[in-house]
Amino acid sequence: MTDWTKKQERFLQYNIPTRLGHLATNLARIKSFCDDVTPQDVVASLLKESLYFIEWTAPNMVQIDIDQAAELVELGRTLTRWLFSWEKIRSDATALTQVQAEVGSWSQRVLDMSGLLSESISKAC
Repeated sequence: MTDWTKKQERFLQYNIPTRLGHLATNLARIKSFCDDVTPQDVVASLLKESLYFIEWTAPNMVQIDIDQAAELVELGRTLTRWLFSWEKIRSDATALTQVQAEVGSWSQRVLDMSGLLSESISKAC
């Protein structure tokens, strides 16, 4: 059982780019775990955790960029739909392939939103 309160306290100590980086990583994990050997509850757990990450980040994003906050809310809706129909998606190869493509795209978008890649490139120069 996950202690969400403690996890939230730790998560909220991170700055927004780092929070978005964690979310992007979770999304990348979901994409890679959409295979036949990963237990269904692992992906469901990552979906739930990602929803919490969005819930804990989006309100702070409103002050920075309302459009990006809206994107996070849309991502949350998408993840919720997947979570509630995960067993059906899992048994449908076409639906699973579509989820993998979408979650990969979302992962990249959230990573871009975070600015972490451009930040590490500018530090290297």
